[in-house]
Amino acid sequence: MSGNICRQEKSIGESYTYAIIGAAMAVQSSLGCGFLESVYQEALEIEFSERGIVYTREAEIPVFFRDRRLKAFFRADFICYNCVIVELKAVKVLTKIEEAQMINYLKASGLQRGLIFNFATASLQIKRLVNNL
Repeated sequence: MSGNICRQEKSIGESYTYAIIGAAMAVQSSLGCGFLESVYQEALEIEFSERGIVYTREAEIPVFFRDRRLKAFFRADFICYNCVIVELKAVKVLTKIEEAQMINYLKASGLQRGLIFNFATASLQIKRLVNNL
C-alpha cells in the first residue's frame, strides 16, 4: 500500500482527512451519543457513500513478523481513499491503548494517516495520528 497518493500529495491527504471528519461529525450530529460502535459504523458507511468518500469497510490488513506473514491480521473499521485508516470507538474516554492500536495498524499497513473517532461523548472526539515511516 506504500506509494499511495496520500503520501505523494500532502494537501490531497489532508483534504481526504477533512472530508472523513466531516462525515463523522454529521453522524454524531444526527445520532448523538449512547449507541454501540456498530451503529455508528453502519451510519458512517451510509454517510461515506452519500458523500462519495471511497472506502473499504472492515478491511483486513496482514501482519508480518520477521518478514513472515502471520495467519493473524487486523481488521480496520474503514480504510478510506486507500490511505486513511479510520477506527471507531464508543467509550467514555480515549486512552493510550486506542492510540497504540492505531499506531500498530499504521505500521502494519504502511499507511501514513489514521483517524480515531469516539462517538460516546456529547461532542465527537477526534484523534489524528500520522506515521512518518
